[in-house]
Amino acid sequence: MNDELLHLKNLGKTSARWLHAVGIHSIADLRRVGAATAYGAVKRRGFRASKVLLYAIEGALLDVHWNDVPSERKAALNKQVDALPGPGLQ
Repeated sequence: MNDELLHLKNLGKTSARWLHAVGIHSIADLRRVGAATAYGAVKRRGFRASKVLLYAIEGALLDVHWNDVPSERKAALNKQVDALPGPGLQ
């Protein structure tokens, strides 16, 4: 299986499986929805993802290690997640 999500930095088999479960199957899908929405969808689906997944997705989109995502960007992502509709995103 050639899963293009697995070719992105920070994303492993579990992250890719969770993203597939919420309808994100390609890099284009991930770029279209963005890190906050993708993370929110994973959380709403009931997966026990931590905020590291949020930063990992953003890092994957930026092609940097998740820990190298600037703190200002992490704060902005957290605000986006907080503004998403639906329960259970924390």
